[in-house]
Amino acid sequence: MRISKIIKGILLMFIVSMIGCSTDSVDEIEKIQEVDASIKSAVKFNFTTSLKAENEVHPVDSKATGQAIVKISKDETYLEYKLIVANIEDVIMAHFHMAPAGTNGNVVVWLFGKDGPAPAGDFNGVLAEGVITEDDVVGPLDGDFQALLDAIRAGNIYVNVHTTEFPGGELRGQL
Repeated sequence: MRISKIIKGILLMFIVSMIGCSTDSVDEIEKIQEVDASIKSAVKFNFTTSLKAENEVHPVDSKATGQAIVKISKDETYLEYKLIVANIEDVIMAHFHMAPAGTNGNVVVWLFGKDGPAPAGDFNGVLAEGVITEDDVVGPLDGDFQALLDAIRAGNIYVNVHTTEFPGGELRGQL
């Protein structure tokens, strides 16, 4: 009888120690999840830039200004953008280009003007807004949405607004 109590005690201690081990494992998993969550919260999802003529690689003489706002979805499968301009005339197109500040780069996303001629004349207000997915990514990043996000976060994407007077770009801003 005494032996069975000893065996029960040993079994009980074994079970408690096993539960303790699994609790440690659960704690470790929770710590890993917390670290992962903190890393994700440190990742930037919102970007804005002021669009100015002086930001062009070869600055132009223009009183036009603007702003671009970009919001990446939490699941990183799309982004939303809004392109606002003021005091600008005869906009023909606008894009995301890939290059660091101070250099020109290839078009990687069309924002405005791809679907035909733009309205002529003075413009003030929201020039374009919409959603960008992998299907919208062109040029050197063709279809690679994650590469676009990486380039935005690295500061290697700029917004460029082109006009008939300045077809190479009248307004530019680095995201």
